[in-house]
Amino acid sequence: MHSSTQMATKRDKQRFPVSVTRSPRCPLLRISFAYRDHANVKRSLQELKHAHFRVRADVIQTPDQFISRLNSKSCDLILAEYPAAQKWEAQVAKLCAHNSRHTPVIFLTGGIQRETAAELTTKGAADCIEMENIGHLPVVIRRVLSEEKLREQRDRAEEKLRHSEAHYRALVGNPTYGMCHCTLKGKLLDINQALVSMLGYTAKQELLAADLTREIISDSFKRKQLLGISGREDQNDTLEVEWKRKDGARLTARLTGREVMRADGRAGGYEIIAEDVTKQRELEDHLRKQAAKDALTGLDNYRGLVSALDTEIKRSKRTGREFSLLLFDLDDLKKINDRYGHLAGSQAICRLADALSMGCRDIDTAARFGGDEFALVLPETCLESADLVSQRICRKFANDHRDPPLSVSAGVASYPKDGESIETLLAAADVALYAMKAKVHRHKN
Repeated sequence: MHSSTQMATKRDKQRFPVSVTRSPRCPLLRISFAYRDHANVKRSLQELKHAHFRVRADVIQTPDQFISRLNSKSCDLILAEYPAAQKWEAQVAKLCAHNSRHTPVIFLTGGIQRETAAELTTKGAADCIEMENIGHLPVVIRRVLSEEKLREQRDRAEEKLRHSEAHYRALVGNPTYGMCHCTLKGKLLDINQALVSMLGYTAKQELLAADLTREIISDSFKRKQLLGISGREDQNDTLEVEWKRKDGARLTARLTGREVMRADGRAGGYEIIAEDVTKQRELEDHLRKQAAKDALTGLDNYRGLVSALDTEIKRSKRTGREFSLLLFDLDDLKKINDRYGHLAGSQAICRLADALSMGCRDIDTAARFGGDEFALVLPETCLESADLVSQRICRKFANDHRDPPLSVSAGVASYPKDGESIETLLAAADVALYAMKAKVHRHKN
């Protein structure tokens, strides 16, 4: 720890605790705060205490210290203030763009626009939390650290697979890694027992006849990936394939390989190592889905919405086809909570979520990204068609005769007419939504 940080920590010991719990069963979580408001730091630590985290905390005082923590991983997590400390955000954007091994950063905000939060996450921030929702901090930290742990496990596994002749020879008898030897055309010549067991066969001869590697070797790009020489900066030189076990079950295998040289110095075939990563991919997929879902409604959350918009923008750039974004706002939710209770308010939110789920196609994405704010991403849908969808959903609540009665405001934006980025699309739809609210308010008065 830098000396200036040590002095700051000593000064602030009475303001917030350095360790929030002493439970020996919880691993120590090292957190650095790039935050000036010590009251909010104490609130954050108090939430972690309630969640039984064991924390060692310190305070970052300068941008140089921030860069050092971000690069060195001397802490597990950085909680940074935004927007009062915008210099932190600039450093995250700069470093995360060139370095995938940075310390995760979560921004604590006093309330920011959706497009700003989207920009922060796309530039490399792990997440953004408003201080009024600080109770979600423990859940977010667990998710961020789980994702970080998976990435580190993947990196360690890849490091183990750095091939050398000695490494390959050592793996021949390894019960964890499958190994095979094939010709320059991909015909299998030999396999180890681990690969036989991995694919559910009882004898080597059965698997040798299965012709697993011919398609991989005959594909020039897959072969280059296998050997780690694809030469593309945007392509990871790790090959993963879907193989079918003898019982028909699918297996995801990560492959690395090398050329085998003959005595005359010419290539004579290939040796391939196979690692079964099926469980790992299933776990990663489960965590991604959990991280992108809203706990109350089951719809995508803000992270899922940003991902869906990013996917549709890339698709539209390829195909030249437009898509639309609908924003919905549940009117007077506070009045519903005050009059009928928060349970009724939650049920009202779920009513709107159900309407969006039932009223959209399989290719659409419905999301809840705020307390009473929802979105619907409509691929290959023009502005006029999207407007009809919003009218249909708004009419549903005007005529459902359920108690409490609900009304919904909507705003629509179309790509690329109303914006060519996530931020501009959200802003355009937001403007349209509040224009509708203003119109309804004038009509009532």
